[in-house]
Amino acid sequence: VPRNYDPALHPFEVPREYTRALNATKLERVFAKPFLSSLDGHRDGVNCMAKHPKSLSTVLSGACDGEVKIWNLTKRQCIRTIQAHEGFVRGMCARFCGTSFFTVGDDKTVKQWKMESPEYGEEEEPIHTILGKTVYTGIDHHWKEAVFATCGHQVDIWDEQRTSPMCSLTWGFDSISSVKFNPIETYLLGSCASDRNIVLYDMRKSTPLKKVILNMRTNTLCWNPMEAFVFTAANEDYNLYTFDMRFLESPVTVHMDHVSAVLDVDYSPTGKEFVSASFDKSVRIFPVDKGHSR
Repeated sequence: VPRNYDPALHPFEVPREYTRALNATKLERVFAKPFLSSLDGHRDGVNCMAKHPKSLSTVLSGACDGEVKIWNLTKRQCIRTIQAHEGFVRGMCARFCGTSFFTVGDDKTVKQWKMESPEYGEEEEPIHTILGKTVYTGIDHHWKEAVFATCGHQVDIWDEQRTSPMCSLTWGFDSISSVKFNPIETYLLGSCASDRNIVLYDMRKSTPLKKVILNMRTNTLCWNPMEAFVFTAANEDYNLYTFDMRFLESPVTVHMDHVSAVLDVDYSPTGKEFVSASFDKSVRIFPVDKGHSR
């Protein structure tokens, strides 16, 4: 450290100013305070969540003891609790109109519930229950029609009125962990399998379209709500990959910053940013076109 021997000046003037400058630039982050509140009430780990398509203040969450809670984000309290399944709630999604929602669980059932609370004296029971042959690991609803998709050993497309699937889609023989409908080109859906594949399907042809194989398993994917062909995949190798489904040879962007497996990803409604959650206990916000989180 260069010393200034003039007694009028402090000997460590530069290092001291440097520290001050550094603290000043950090204050922007300190005052950001992104954490708003925690929604307490589940007795077991929260396994899945769903957003209400019409109301911004409503969020649904499903726990490992089969319990589903509906939360009001403005009041930050639980509006309603349903004992939906025996065992885990594996997946949930809301219908595009927001009047009902679907849950799948370890008890091999798919259940449809009313979004509204039951009237006084009315029983809390599902509108429909479908008993399947295998455990379903995920569910997603079509954005315009009364159709939903479940995944497990295969991707099944269901009509809401029928108790057996309209069609089943497979490519390979491995279990599929998540399935997502495209919000723009609504007949397209993507799924992630545990043999490291991301498979895209077309509902009209009832066949798989394309498949991309990564080095490690993809946990889930999310479609960009503004650009029809773009999706982001959350991978076990600590990265997120944004693909354009027309050119699956290489990803458009690789997003790096997490230091452990990325478990979940979801887009902002603007399509400009997405948020990812990881096994390293952190949540990061990435711009779509940048390789590192902000």
